[in-house]
Amino acid sequence: MRDVAIVAFAQTDHLRQTDELSEVEILMPVLHQVLDATGLRASDIGFTCSGSSDYLAGRAFSFTMALDGVGANPPISESHVEMDGAWALYEAWVKIQTGQADTALVYSYGKSSPGEVRDVLTRQLDPYYAGPLWPDSVALAALQAQALIDAGDTDETALAAIAHRSRAAAADNPHAQLKGAVPAGDYVVRPLRTGDCPPVGDGAAAVILAAGDTARALCPRPAWIRGIDHRIEAHSLGVRELTDSPSTRLAATRAGAFERPVDTAELHAPFTSQEVVLRKALRLDDSVDVNPSGGALAANPVMAAGLIRLGEAAARIHRGESDRALAHATSGPCLQQNLVAVLEGESAHA
Repeated sequence: MRDVAIVAFAQTDHLRQTDELSEVEILMPVLHQVLDATGLRASDIGFTCSGSSDYLAGRAFSFTMALDGVGANPPISESHVEMDGAWALYEAWVKIQTGQADTALVYSYGKSSPGEVRDVLTRQLDPYYAGPLWPDSVALAALQAQALIDAGDTDETALAAIAHRSRAAAADNPHAQLKGAVPAGDYVVRPLRTGDCPPVGDGAAAVILAAGDTARALCPRPAWIRGIDHRIEAHSLGVRELTDSPSTRLAATRAGAFERPVDTAELHAPFTSQEVVLRKALRLDDSVDVNPSGGALAANPVMAAGLIRLGEAAARIHRGESDRALAHATSGPCLQQNLVAVLEGESAHA
């Protein structure tokens, strides 16, 4: 296996609406930032991979338009996943493992503001049984939250405390959409209140991956990907135990997350109740700094929020604030698909 690291990370300021900006205009600043951070030019990148959703954009093959932000010349080796950018990072990591590239540019973006994202996300459901009923993403998350409360795993006061802690942590994050004292608000779908739910907004993120000595030359303290894996739950919600996440636990096991303690965890938990499930599956106690960036409760650009969790974990390693961090990304209703990566600084690996 080749040693591969995240050597640069950038994200936009996440906003409720960006009507005046196209996807390309949102993307270009973060692409320039990661390239400038490493001193690389677009022509130096061995592989480019992106993550986005045509359903959000409302037009087919919208990701090809976003490539204008990368540049059409010279020709590049490029791929795209109709998923969160965390899965684009996984594809790029595999590409580097094959030896076909030594560096990779990974980016993702999402504009949720033009439509009703709660309705758009129903298209992730199976088209025969759940899909025709149109249960939206918040209603399904509320179903999971109520199952946790009924099982005695949490209560509404504990969920409110998660929201408070996340938004307080986001006060130090200049890119966060919601930060500081955010009221619990009214019920959206009982037992979830406004404060238990992620903000709707627009944003983008990008990272650069590099292998071995190339990574060391590009970054003073690379964030080495010591393990990465992703797993999926059954598509039908009726056959799943919503109070647990076996796929997250299995992905963490395969990624080596349980071999040694982590000091930081960036969890992609758009709803407060989902942090409860993830903490249990990942065996995270109070000694771990969970979502110091504020997490998805502070900013949740759909299709970029998972990549941002990887980037935020890597950035803490770059700054020397973490030695061994866990990053998690999810996609689909009620934590259906889960990716886990373990990142380490050079000293932690030595």
